[in-house]
Amino acid sequence: MSNPVIEVLILAAVALFVLWRLYVALGRGGDERPMQRPAPAPEQRGGAPETAAPTPRRTDMERPIFTGPAAGGLEEIYNADRSFTSEDFLRGAKAAYQMIVAAYARGDRAALRPLLDDDVYEAWDAAITERDASGARAFELLRIKRAEIERAELDNLGVARVSVRYEAELGDGETTRTAKEIWTFKREVASSDPNWLLDDVDIAG
Repeated sequence: MSNPVIEVLILAAVALFVLWRLYVALGRGGDERPMQRPAPAPEQRGGAPETAAPTPRRTDMERPIFTGPAAGGLEEIYNADRSFTSEDFLRGAKAAYQMIVAAYARGDRAALRPLLDDDVYEAWDAAITERDASGARAFELLRIKRAEIERAELDNLGVARVSVRYEAELGDGETTRTAKEIWTFKREVASSDPNWLLDDVDIAG
């Protein structure tokens, strides 16, 4: 016959071993750390993941300083949208100029449409049609020589407009010319869409 005391000791030893292994596996023994639950995947709407959290609003101590002839209007836009800075806007305006001029040279209406206000798109659409009919060569952007904010305002409907004076060198493969224009971009400051639309184009004096 087996010794009951020995059997009890063996069972107790086995139970202690099993409990110790569970303790370690759960990350609660030695130097192990508890396993972290993976963060849930972002909820998708319409097949697209949610965007990252918006940039925290600046405090009064971090307020940008606006200078130049458009300073008053830029200040009004900033007061309505604390994420606005003239530096970020001007970088975007230069990129927009490059994209729009390139799309116009290609006659790419699909690329132009989301970047232009209705009136500007209609005028440029007609210009592309006329150019294609005449067989004229399109001028392409060679370089931006100058880009600076000239005017800014916020109207009573919460629409911001910022005008940028551009000086650019264009070429058609044979000749080059300098374009001097003022492009005005607009955006509803309360909109969740951060993009600005080209609202007007004027010849710069």
